[in-house]
Parts: sequence; structure tokens; C-alpha cells
Amino acid sequence: MKKPTKKLNKNLTLLLTGRVVSDIGSSIQMMIMPLYIIDIGGSAALVGLFSFIYLLPILLIYPFAGVMGDRLNRKKIMVIADFVSAGIVLILAFISGTGQMHIGILFAMQVIVGIMYGFFDPATKGMVPQLVKKEDLAKTNSKIATLRILAGLVAPLIGVTLYTNYGITLLFLINGISFMISGFSELLIDYKFNKKTVTNGFIGILKDLKAGAVFIRNNTMILQLSLYFLLVFMFIQPVFGVILPLVFRTKLAYSDTQYGYLQVILLAGALLGSILVGVIGKDKNLKKLLVSGIGIVVVVMFVFSGLTYQGVITILGNDSISYFILFAGILFLLYTSIMFISVPVQTLIQNVTPEDHMSRVFSIVGMISKGGMPLGALIYGVVLDLIEIHTALFIASIFVLVVSTVFIKAFSRIKEV
Repeated sequence: MKKPTKKLNKNLTLLLTGRVVSDIGSSIQMMIMPLYIIDIGGSAALVGLFSFIYLLPILLIYPFAGVMGDRLNRKKIMVIADFVSAGIVLILAFISGTGQMHIGILFAMQVIVGIMYGFFDPATKGMVPQLVKKEDLAKTNSKIATLRILAGLVAPLIGVTLYTNYGITLLFLINGISFMISGFSELLIDYKFNKKTVTNGFIGILKDLKAGAVFIRNNTMILQLSLYFLLVFMFIQPVFGVILPLVFRTKLAYSDTQYGYLQVILLAGALLGSILVGVIGKDKNLKKLLVSGIGIVVVVMFVFSGLTYQGVITILGNDSISYFILFAGILFLLYTSIMFISVPVQTLIQNVTPEDHMSRVFSIVGMISKGGMPLGALIYGVVLDLIEIHTALFIASIFVLVVSTVFIKAFSRIKEV
């Protein structure tokens, strides 16, 4: 009995090691990208467009990537995706180092990296349930989230320091190397692929995709969770990728180093949330955790919109310690509450999905639930050139409140939870 457990732990450790290393590299680069775009003369619309261009390919490739994850060797998919991403980011480092970087090149390369992540993510989510017991899924998902957040905690201060002193080229280089290390780590995973009898060709792929879609349509819980994410996170995710860097650059007088501190605080909130979910997140508590997280998110969104109001900033001071503490504290709570939503949702879906449907179900769920994010980033980017930040956030908060209220009422009646 001990030997299989040790083997599973070894494989899970290799998987987590690869993810942690690549997450550090990706976080270092991606955290700086909005600042870099603004620094080279980009507008809010351009920052929003960057988020849109990064997320859209992921969503478009998700359904087909999920089918591939159920048909093909998930380990090979992950390794290939990491090595291709490494090559692309290292090319960016070369182009930047030779002084030939152009915003069009940056966007085009980011599309390819996004596509690779679109293949990587469903394969990873499909592999995890094969490496641990079903009753350990909630704890394992919490552990994965915690380790990824710890990796993210390291990234902001490193990223800001390196960007300030050495520029964007070094960040590309570090990210490219991190993808390579991740790929080599995944190569060492002892993963047995059971080849399935499937219909070949494009028709076969469409049939598998349809089977996954039918499964989701017939599962009320998964369908409602996916639609809720689609509507709500369209307005929440751009807060970190579009609103935050814009507020820092246009309304506040803090340094890049303090921006790095803020990123650390945000991830500390996510870390606290993932740890708490792991401690109290037994199956019978998942619904309660989810509803609690939604409630906190709604309240925090309204408070955050008030903090970005110019009158509040003027009273507290745009470079004062008191405002920074309030600003960081509210975003800390927002990230903590998001973990009370994301980890239970992933665990609930894994618990009711058959292993041979796992990748395609998560890919379709990912496409639906994240479908609003690129559109949200694009909308924020355009709208913020027309109206004040606090007004846009207040309108978004009202929308989140209405959708969350409707969802909680419907979700409480589902017997599958």
C-alpha cells in the first residue's frame, strides 16, 4: 500500500515543481506587461487590448484542447506546450535585446503563448485526479493553488526590481528559462497513458466535443457555475489587469517598488484564501464556502469603487501610507474571497465528472466561464477612456450584485451539490 502512495506523491511533486517554476517566470513577465505598455506610450485601450489578445486564443482553443487531452497523452501535451512557450518567449528576449521590439510583435507572440496555455491547462486539470484519491481532491486543489500563489509572491518584487534596473529583456529571458525547466520536470512524471478507442479525424473530435457539451448541459450544477463565472468574472478579472496599473500610473504617486509590494499583498490574500479552503474545505462545506466568497466579493467591489473616487484619493493623499493600506487591504480581501469561489468550483466539477471526460469538460467549462474575461478587458479599456474609473467600477459592482443574487437563489436548489 505504501509503494503506490509514494509513487503518486512523487508524480504530483514533479507536476507541482514544474508549475511553480513556470508560474514564477510567467508572473514576473505578465505583472510588468501593463506597466511596460503604458511606459512605451500605450493607453488604457491598448492595455485592455493586450489582455483581450492574450485571453481570446486560450478560449478559442480550449474545446479542442480538451478533446485532445482526453484522447492523447496528457503528459506529452503539457511538455510540448511548455517547450513551445519557452521558444517563443526566448525569441521575444532576443528581439527585445536587439532593440527591434514592436507592440505588434509582442501581441502576436503572446497569442501563440496563449494557445499553448490553452492546451496545457485542460491536460493538467485532467491529470490531477489521476494522481490523487478522489477524497483528497479538495485538499490537493488547495495545495496547488497555495503553491502557485507562493510562486506569485516571489514574482512582484523580483519583477519590479529587474524591470526598473535592467528592462524588459531580462524578464523575457527568465520566463523562457522557467518554461524549459517546467517541461523537463514534467518529462520525469511516471504517467501511464491508457490509449482509448476513439473515432479518428475531425468528425471524431466533434463527436467527443459534443459528448462533453451534452454532459455539461445535463449537469445543472456545472452549467450554472460556468454561466456565473462568464457573467461575473467579465467585470472582476480586468480589475487586476487593466484597472490596477491604470490607477497606479494616472491617479496615484507611488513608485514601481510600491506597485510590487501591492502585488505581493494581493497574492498574500490569495494564499490566505487557498489555505483556509484547504483547512475547512471538506465536501460538505464547499457550498457554504462558495456562497461566502461570492458575498465578500460583492461587498469588496463596491468599497473598491469608492476608494478610486478622486475625492477620496484627495482627502487621504495619493501617496500617503493610510491610502495605500486601505487600497491594499481591500484588494487583499478581494483576492481572498475569489479563492473561496475558484477552489470549491474546481473540486465540485472534478467530483461529478468521469475521468474520460475530465479534460474536455474542463476545457468547455473554461471556455464558458472565462469567455467574458477578454471581452471585459476590451470593454474596460474602451470605457475607461470615456468615463471615470470609479464610475465604471460602481456600475460593474451593481451588475455583480444582481447576477450573484440570482445565482445563489438558483444554486441553493440544486440537489447535486
